[in-house]
Amino acid sequence: MTRGSTAVSGTIQMNTVKRRVKKGSADSLLIVLTTILAVFGMVMVFSASYYNAINDNGTPYSYLWKQAFFVFSGYIIMYVVANMNYGVWKKFAYPLAVIGFVLLVLLLTPMGVTYNGATRWLYLGIGGVGFTIMPGELAKFFLIIFCATYFASDMSRARKLTGILPILAYTAIVGALIIKQPNLSTAITVVIISIGVAFLAGMHWRYILLMVGGAVAGAYYLFFIDKGYWHERVISFMDPFADELGSGYQVVQGLLALGSGGLYGKGLGQSVQKNLYLPEPQNDFILAIIGEELGFLGILALMIVYALIVWRIFYIAIKSKDNFGMLLSAGVAIMIGAQVVLNVAVVTSSMPPTGIALPFVSYGGNALWIFMVLIGIVLNVSKYQVVDEEGDA
Repeated sequence: MTRGSTAVSGTIQMNTVKRRVKKGSADSLLIVLTTILAVFGMVMVFSASYYNAINDNGTPYSYLWKQAFFVFSGYIIMYVVANMNYGVWKKFAYPLAVIGFVLLVLLLTPMGVTYNGATRWLYLGIGGVGFTIMPGELAKFFLIIFCATYFASDMSRARKLTGILPILAYTAIVGALIIKQPNLSTAITVVIISIGVAFLAGMHWRYILLMVGGAVAGAYYLFFIDKGYWHERVISFMDPFADELGSGYQVVQGLLALGSGGLYGKGLGQSVQKNLYLPEPQNDFILAIIGEELGFLGILALMIVYALIVWRIFYIAIKSKDNFGMLLSAGVAIMIGAQVVLNVAVVTSSMPPTGIALPFVSYGGNALWIFMVLIGIVLNVSKYQVVDEEGDA
């Protein structure tokens, strides 16, 4: 009789699926997608910063060389991390959570660097020799490690209110400190990461509603009760053209860039808004320049690449050999996806304007290096994948 028969010599033959962990090489598709975004980012940073670079430094290449350094050093970092066993991050989860909190508190001290009304940078150095870091960016990275470690050690925690309270408390404290900078979009990203990882760990819907409800209540207070910074931002967001030379200036210039790009764009390097109209076009509003130069189709192609990278990381998470690898990878996918959505929302005036980098594309070393570390972690997870094999029992 054949392999699929139900009876052979008086016994029952069944096809079963055996699962085993297969060690292989890092996921090549994820590397390719990351490279596409990083190289595209260098090209667009050069284009977007062209006139700013001449105005600031006397040469159009200053931002390009810096971004190239960030990218190539980022690849070295990614390679090193990809060859570290991802399980080692468990040992540092709780210390990193404490360090993230301390760094955010230090922003409230004279060590905090204020630029354009926001205190998001921390200066570390002595005698004028040092460097700046962005604790808000590090906080997102540390939160992923913390949540993944916390829930992976006991997945039942996600199904009990007492189990998720530590995550709720830490997220609320970190989110409040980030809003204090002020940086709403990064605070929203922190909340999304916590909810997403907890949900994948098995958190019940009613607890998700509790977290979302708390976030909505906090936003309502900031926007409509407290007549401070965020109230003014919301007023500006609701009608940016009401004060197009004041609070709504950056949003208006971004919308003009997107609108003038049309379907096909004006062509690479042909943006008008980057000519000292749109402030810091190589940073958080670089998507507006992409839309102006490459059009709707260029943005659509970019969004497809982002969708593919998020899908691929989730695929790696599903195939992970353990819960820690699954939650770790999923947290990275959630962070990247959330930042893309929030950046698009800010640039298109779908939410109040607040600084958030477009992953791998916006100018800057802090955010890019952190993304490269996260991709390196996911690449290491991808080396230990569960495969299904059919067998007979």
